Parts: sequence; structure tokens; C-alpha cells
Amino acid sequence: MESKTKIKFNVLAIFAIIIFCFAITPKTLQNDTYYTVKIGEHIVQNGIDMKDPFSWHEDLPYTYPHWAYDVAIYEIFNIGEITGIGGFTAIYISTIVLCMLLGILFYVVSMKICKNQLISFFITLGVLYMLESFIAARAQLVTYFIFILEILFIEQFLKTKKKRYAIGLIILPIIIANVHAAVWPFYFVLFIPYIAEYLIAVVIDLNIVYNVQSWWKKYKLRKLSAKKVKPEAEDKKAKQIENLTSEIEQLQTKLEKTIAKRNERRANPYRLKIVKESATKWLILIMVICAFTGLLTPLGDVPYTYLVKTMQGNTMKNISEHLPLTLIDDKELLTVFVMFLGILILTDTKIRLRDFFMLGGLVLLVFMSRRQESMFIIICALIFEKLLTAIVNKYDPEGCTKMVKSMTSFLGKTLTILLVILVSFILYKGKINSPIVSSASYPVEAADFILENLDVENIKLYNEYNYGSYLLYRGIPVFIDSRADLYTPQFNGEKDEKGEYKGRDIFSDYINISTIATYYNDKFEEYDITHVLMKKNTKLNMLISRDDRYEQLYEDKNFIIYSRLEEN
Repeated sequence: MESKTKIKFNVLAIFAIIIFCFAITPKTLQNDTYYTVKIGEHIVQNGIDMKDPFSWHEDLPYTYPHWAYDVAIYEIFNIGEITGIGGFTAIYISTIVLCMLLGILFYVVSMKICKNQLISFFITLGVLYMLESFIAARAQLVTYFIFILEILFIEQFLKTKKKRYAIGLIILPIIIANVHAAVWPFYFVLFIPYIAEYLIAVVIDLNIVYNVQSWWKKYKLRKLSAKKVKPEAEDKKAKQIENLTSEIEQLQTKLEKTIAKRNERRANPYRLKIVKESATKWLILIMVICAFTGLLTPLGDVPYTYLVKTMQGNTMKNISEHLPLTLIDDKELLTVFVMFLGILILTDTKIRLRDFFMLGGLVLLVFMSRRQESMFIIICALIFEKLLTAIVNKYDPEGCTKMVKSMTSFLGKTLTILLVILVSFILYKGKINSPIVSSASYPVEAADFILENLDVENIKLYNEYNYGSYLLYRGIPVFIDSRADLYTPQFNGEKDEKGEYKGRDIFSDYINISTIATYYNDKFEEYDITHVLMKKNTKLNMLISRDDRYEQLYEDKNFIIYSRLEEN
């Protein structure tokens, strides 16, 4: 393909990706964004003190797992406030920009790895569409960039052995440790398929069975040759030596045939391709070096301990994004699985062993936790693109070239842009009137009432999980918010003699209160709750509304506030 045509197509693709990214970026902010702004402000003003300043629970330690991202978002918020466009509007704009950069990066990386502009373009649009629910002003958006670059750096290092990729691989985990420490261990997971393929190839090339047999026969030959026998037994000894020597030669011949057949299979495998890349041993060294990068953060050992503590707690069993995947409820992902199976089963397409390991491992992680769906989409899309490119190159090698030339003609560019704009408009249409801060999801007016009518420094407010972050952004101390781990014994307690964490399990108490698994008033007495803020359509509100020990102070379309009366 001509260089000029390639450039034209790249410009067209990037323009289309930018339009599409604008359309899929949600306007309404997620709950984590609110505490991100407030924590960033706290760090700028007070530094990282490893203490929680926003809950009314006393002396809760906080690990600041994405402190660098929090500070960056606060600065963006601050710029928005200073310029007059609004802090949250500035965050919305920054999310659009990050989404656009993510789309462009994925397109460039997929072209670099798979060498097919057309397929890279369409796969990129598909990936962005499936990532729509994960595009938000959260630290995970930045880590997507890092994991895409990690795959690129690993593959380019194995191919070229250039030092710049090794240096990049060492820098990336340092960024993760400060931007999103919770996913720092996942960085090493992506190394495993590459190293596993190399180790399997090494083990196969060792020819262990042959070497053991050969060593044993040579050992017997040495022992027999050194053995002194009577003159009449010399002929027998010579015959035994001759037989052993012949067996060793036969083993060598068999080994040579085995190696020849193995090399032939590797050159033209049935389905799984195993490649032994010599640079992988250096990749192992790089991974070992990266293991120490978790120390390059002001958070102490948080990159090493955060995920472990989280998995030991009960938050993953109760937070929606951490729950196991129900495949029938996710039609898009189900379609992707079917497409993978169709290519791997119904075609003669070959797959690298490392890609097979990566695909299998990420499928397992997705079924364990919905949150890993985004990583599956990003990483496995590159694998899918490799498989699709192999099919196209085999059966229609000129098809993509012709399609690219058609799309870069005047009519082709016009139709492509109009089609992307139409699809983008359909996706964006539902967001046009969406507020940046949703009063249906967050107690905007209720927070105004609290700040105007209650002494926020001296009340103990019970609130629900999903909007606690908005309350603390407004300066109202909370019972709980979406920093779930903060409220578990694994993070606010210490280990006892049996190795179990002992501390305040505020998160479990919240779950039990909100699901009516425990008597709410007993827990409210335990925590000395003075006021209750909740959504009107909850089970708890149904009970409290009939309890004369609670006085209604405020009500709007979505939220209600009660004052808990002192019992005589």
C-alpha cells in the first residue's frame, strides 16, 4: 500500500475515533469522582497523612491508593473553577480527552502489533463501544493506557530486544503504584503468558526422557568398561559393550528424528504455535526488577498489600462490579466469546501459546469479577485482531488494501464520516440532556438542607453507600462512602494471634442495616446515629417512616432525612 494512502486512512481513522469517543463518554459523573476531588484537595493542602479526614468515624486509617490521580483530578477541577467553566465540567472535558487518547493509542498499538490498518480501525471502534460503561473519571481509565503500553513494550522487546522497551516496562509499574495501587499486581499477570510459553519451549527442548535414558546407558557403559572380568568372560563383556554402544547410537538417531519432526511441527503447527524467543529470559529479569518498583511511592507497602487485603475482606461479595459475571446478562461479551470460539474451532487459524494462555486467564478473571471485563476487552481484542488478520492474509490478502483505498477516496471518506457521525449521534442522543451531577442519584438538595439547617460538625449521619462520596465532597462527614475498603477490618484493624483481622467492620454493618438483616435501631444506638439520610424507595425507609422514634426533617422527590429522637 502506498505511504500516502496509509497516511490518509490514519487521518480518517483518528478523526472517526475522536468523534466516537466524544459520543460514548458519559456526562453524568460516577460516585468515585466526588471523593477523588476532595481527597486531591486534602493531599494538596495537608500531604499524604494516611488518615481518613472525611468520615465521622474516628481514627480510620486511609491508604490513598490512587493519590497521584486524585491530585491531578483536583487540579483539573480547580482549573475549571478558576476559569469559570465549572470544576465538574472541566473533569467531564478531561474524561472526553482521555477517552479520545485511549482510542487513538489502542488504534496505533494494534496497528503496530497486527499490521493491518482496516482491521485495527474496526476493532478499535468495537473496543471503545464495549468500554462505554467503563469510561469515567476514575483511576482505572489511566491504567488502561498503561496496560496497553505494557503489551506493546513486551511484544516489541521480544521482537527487537531494544533497551527502550525494557526501560518503558520498568517505568510503567512505578506510575501504576502511584496512580492506582490496587491494580499494581495485575501488571505482572500480563508477563506470565509470555514467560510460560518460553518455559514450556525450554522444557520441550531439554529432551528430558532422552537425556535420562542416555545418561543411564552411558553410566552403565562406563561401569561395564571399567569392570574387570575373567578372560573367559571377555567376549560376553565385549558383546554387552557393543549392545550398549548401539543403543546409545539408536537413541541419538531417534533424538535427531524427534528434533526434526518437532521443528517441522513448530514451522507448521496444527493449532497451537510455540515459539522460543531468546529475549524472554531478559523479560524475566525485567519482571523481577519491576517487583521492586512498588517501593517507589509515598504509600509504603500499599502496592504489595492492598489487593491481598481487599480479597480477604467481604467487599468483593457485595459490590456489583466485583461480583462474578453472569454471561447471559452481557450480550456483547457473549458475542465476543462466540466469535473467539468460531475462529478457534471452525477455522484452521493458528494461535500462539502465549495468546492462548492470556485469553484463557482473562476469561477466568472475567467470570470471577465483572470488573475484569474491561481488561479482557482491551487485551483480548489484540489477540482477536491477530487471529482475524491471519485469516484475511490467508484467504484475501488484497481485500483490506482495496477497502482502504476505497475508504480514502472522496466518496469513501464522506460515507465513513457520515456513518460514524450517525452512530455517534445515536449513542450520544441519550446523554444530551443528562446532567453532570444527577440529583436523582445524589442528594444535591438534601445536602443543601443539611448544610443550611444542621450542625454538620456535631451530627452523626447515617447515609447509603452509593452517594456517600457526594456528601463528603460537599463537606458533610459520612457513615460510609464508595471507598469500601476503608470501612473493613483488613484496612482499619490489626491481625490477632490467629492471623485474623480485628477492627471495625463498618461495611458489613452497613450491608446488614440496608438489607434489613439486622435491627436498624440497635445498630444506630451502637454508632450513636443522630440523623438518617436515605433514598425514599428503600426497605429501610419503609420501616423508619412508621417508627415514632424518628422525625422527618426533609423530603424531596428522591431522598428523605430523619432525625433520630432521644429515647426516654
